[in-house]
Amino acid sequence: MNPWKGLGQLPRPVWIVFAATLVNRAGTMVLPFLVLYLTRARGFTAAQAGFVVASYGVGALIIGPLGGRLCDRIGAINVLEASLLSSGLVVMLLPLARGYAAILGIVLLWSLCGEASRPASLTVITELAPPAQRKTAVALVRLAVNLGMSIGPAAGGFLSMVSFPALFVVDGATSIAAGGLLAASRWKKRSSMIAAAEAVQPDTALPARGSPLTDRRLVYFLFAMVPVVMVFFQNQAAMPLHLVQHLHMPPVAFGLMFTLNTVMVILIEVPLNTATAHWGHRKSLSLGAFLVGAGYGGMIFAGGYVGVALTVVLWTFGEMIFLPTATTYIAEIAPPARRGQYMGLFTMAFSVAFTIGPMLGATVMERFGPTILWAGAFGFGCLGAAMMSRLYVKR
Repeated sequence: MNPWKGLGQLPRPVWIVFAATLVNRAGTMVLPFLVLYLTRARGFTAAQAGFVVASYGVGALIIGPLGGRLCDRIGAINVLEASLLSSGLVVMLLPLARGYAAILGIVLLWSLCGEASRPASLTVITELAPPAQRKTAVALVRLAVNLGMSIGPAAGGFLSMVSFPALFVVDGATSIAAGGLLAASRWKKRSSMIAAAEAVQPDTALPARGSPLTDRRLVYFLFAMVPVVMVFFQNQAAMPLHLVQHLHMPPVAFGLMFTLNTVMVILIEVPLNTATAHWGHRKSLSLGAFLVGAGYGGMIFAGGYVGVALTVVLWTFGEMIFLPTATTYIAEIAPPARRGQYMGLFTMAFSVAFTIGPMLGATVMERFGPTILWAGAFGFGCLGAAMMSRLYVKR
């Protein structure tokens, strides 16, 4: 059986979202080079540049739940279009800003506009795809993200050597192009989304009104998810530090491991999730959480390139199983009319894990050493797996 075969059965609007995501992500080049731009082209200190990047993270934390609520009010596809178009325009303003305060304000506004696309995209894709195809559809959009991110930052590196302001123009133009692609699409957005939502039998035990945080199953899942995602984000700080400082590898080694992760996601994630679409959420989430923990925990025993590569393979399989299933689970437990709010809290939990995880990992490594850190990562993964095994599921 060909596991790619199921892609042909996905609704056409899913492919339109895939194309828009690919266009947008292929132009993602400002954020990865923002610190370099601020320090080299604008003369700010590293601390000042770091604070600007932190302001982007603050915006992401704020807009997650607000963007989700807006999706339920005016439609997720409308929020997604507005996010892409507005963020494209705002990022083009950055090279025109002269003072530090102006740059800080524009970056915060850029974050509020751009990060609204995260809950909107997840809401759109889970509403457009039938329940049996949601994991495949989510994996397909993640494929677009990874394909685009394999292009954007690399192209940005070359472009930055020619002209830093050109980064902002290209990044903004691709965001606007992606928003324009969605706006020009001919599917009946609102009616299609409502029809897909009504096709899902809602769980009547879930609250139809009030805060989603009164749904104990949602709260339990978010608490179970955060330690797993914190471990996953060790690739942002602790892992490269460990490779360079403790294993005495050149910085390019981390780049090779990052490429291994990306290639695996591009080639394997969609067929993997198509083939395992029949798995229950408990099984998928528990296994994914365990593999993430085991992958990073295995860094204790990795002493060379092969050993490190094996750990990357482990946690990448965990990522490919855990993340699409997590999105699908949120879509399943959310009342259809409030799916945006649930996705907003879901993306906010990711932002929390991204804010805490790398900082905590680097601190533990510095104070207690890598063995304690990677043992703790394995423990967090096992904790997440144990909690996921007791997750509420309808089937």
